[in-house]
Amino acid sequence: MSETLIGVGGIVALFFCLVARMPVGMALLVVGFGGIWVIDGHRAAIATMSSETYSSVTAYSLSIIPLFVLMGNMAGAAAYSQRLYEAAYAWIGRLRGGLASATVLGCAAFAAVSGSSVATAVTIGKVALPQMKRFGYADGLATGAVAAGGTLGILIPPSTGFVLYAILTETSIGKLFIAGILPGIILSVFFVLVISALTIVKPSEGPAGPGSTTSEKLWSTLRSLPLVGVILISIGGIYLGVFTPVEAAGIGATLVSVMALGTGAVRLNRLPGILLETVTMTAMLYLIIIGAHVFGPFLALTHIPETLTLGLKELGLGPYATLFMILVGYIILGMFFDGLAMLVVTMPVVFPIISDLGFDPIWFGVICVIVIEMGLITPPVGINVYVVKGVATGVPMGTIFRGVLPFWVAMAVCLTLLVLVPEIALFLPDRMR
Repeated sequence: MSETLIGVGGIVALFFCLVARMPVGMALLVVGFGGIWVIDGHRAAIATMSSETYSSVTAYSLSIIPLFVLMGNMAGAAAYSQRLYEAAYAWIGRLRGGLASATVLGCAAFAAVSGSSVATAVTIGKVALPQMKRFGYADGLATGAVAAGGTLGILIPPSTGFVLYAILTETSIGKLFIAGILPGIILSVFFVLVISALTIVKPSEGPAGPGSTTSEKLWSTLRSLPLVGVILISIGGIYLGVFTPVEAAGIGATLVSVMALGTGAVRLNRLPGILLETVTMTAMLYLIIIGAHVFGPFLALTHIPETLTLGLKELGLGPYATLFMILVGYIILGMFFDGLAMLVVTMPVVFPIISDLGFDPIWFGVICVIVIEMGLITPPVGINVYVVKGVATGVPMGTIFRGVLPFWVAMAVCLTLLVLVPEIALFLPDRMR
């Protein structure tokens, strides 16, 4: 049996494992280890697994993961997300569709400390959905705004998607974080525009909420400032070159923890649970990274990436037609697989092609994350939709999927804009110190 055929069999086995709901990291580890064993023998397989496991978990850059996860968990436990939503609610809640727009803005703000789309959707959804139900918002618009807004968690830095992409492609984490800022803002604006358009066409979808006094607006803004300050310090420090992404993660986690514990927003008896949740999430992400580092050498032995690159060259499609094919493939895969799993599985194959075509790796990282975002709300999997369903228990799944459709279109428009104007993603990273 040829090495390429073994590689194809390994990829099929991997997808079978993922469909069977085997943990992503374990599936990568098992298939990569078994594939290397078949091609190169058990000694090579054991050597690869041991060396890659050690080098992966001891990498200094990976310490960014537990620190940012801790920062997000601590901010969520301290209900800082509610403060962000309340500030947006106070300023724009009185407008038609204002509560849904405030939800998107709250998601965008909380995304800057959580790094997780699921955490963002759950945290903001618990606060926003009861309010929108109270004021008579249509179920589709309310749940769609939460599910789509939650996807901003892996685009606006810090982002677990960017961290994984950086590790898989040996790209700068700091530049990827900064590259996600402008696209994240633009996508947030697009979501708000979608809400405005829907409520103009059908005002009953999102009736205006109550107005807030000037003092209420100022007080809610003041209460949100501590977390906003942490965001500005950590992300701004990376951009200005004051500290590295790992140092930014440490500073952010420390500041949020001190604020939460010092003000009594989080009591000491809750700390073990927060730390356990942080360790659990970190272990899951570390296992994915270890699995990716074992699966990657297996793919290299099969020569599948080189074969695909040569095959695409012979087709003579050109850079952008090839990119279009890759993006369509990602969107289709996103209908069935978890976004991070899709990123880890495909990047060893796709990234050499992208590099050979001359595309900027930072720009492509942003493109990949947006496509993953689209998968988070695309049926039949659409993990963010299922998460929102868990919060909005009385809303049918079909209603939520219909609700996210206009936001999915907005993502597609944003993706097209980034392909046509790469400077949107590259403007800030090119000016980093």
